Amino acid sequence: MSTSSASSLATFSTCEISDALIKLGLPHGGHIPDIQMFSPANKADTRLCGPAYTVQMVLSSDTAAPKLSNHFVDTATDGSVVVIDAPPQVKNAVWGGLMTAGAQARGALGVIISGRCRDLAEHRSSNFPVFAKGHSTLGQSPFTRPSAVNVPLSIKPWGITKGSDDTTFPAVQVNPGDWMVADEDGVVCIPQDLISKVLELAAKGREIDEKCMVDIRAGLGVQASFKKHRGK
Repeated sequence: MSTSSASSLATFSTCEISDALIKLGLPHGGHIPDIQMFSPANKADTRLCGPAYTVQMVLSSDTAAPKLSNHFVDTATDGSVVVIDAPPQVKNAVWGGLMTAGAQARGALGVIISGRCRDLAEHRSSNFPVFAKGHSTLGQSPFTRPSAVNVPLSIKPWGITKGSDDTTFPAVQVNPGDWMVADEDGVVCIPQDLISKVLELAAKGREIDEKCMVDIRAGLGVQASFKKHRGK
């Protein structure tokens, strides 16, 4: 799958993509829950789409985890979406205004954070897409630090800790190079090997939903329209 073909994912909403991934057997539909858009200010016109450049954060007290020789923003790749997984229990931000400036200078398209951000006004003034689970006044030090880049991330919903038996919503695996799409509805991750199938199913789903909309607006009813076009 070429980059130009994969970029066609941007023509579909995150909802359409999740529907396609559910049909392909992913129990979470690629959806990373609890993440919302904090920047830019005009949410309706924002759709982030690009391959993942992954970053694993750890607690600063974790002396066993590897340390990076370069700042993770300095090694972000042109055209990528930075995806950060932070320890779920921390209350500090792992992304601020200086990081947005550095990411833009390197051509990164935006950032998706399983964690918190800060400096909201700076991100918005830069028109840089920032998606996160929350925000904070606190920076990284002395709470967290980056430990690895371009590694697989297993992102769990907040409230579900490592080793928990809670299986109400499965973790989403984000591998380097998987495609990320994010808009005002949320964030989805599309495995590289499923992109062509997702494009095909999302296009079919859109066509069916458009037919349903015409009939529903004409007064046929939701149940009858679904049965007519969706077969159920």
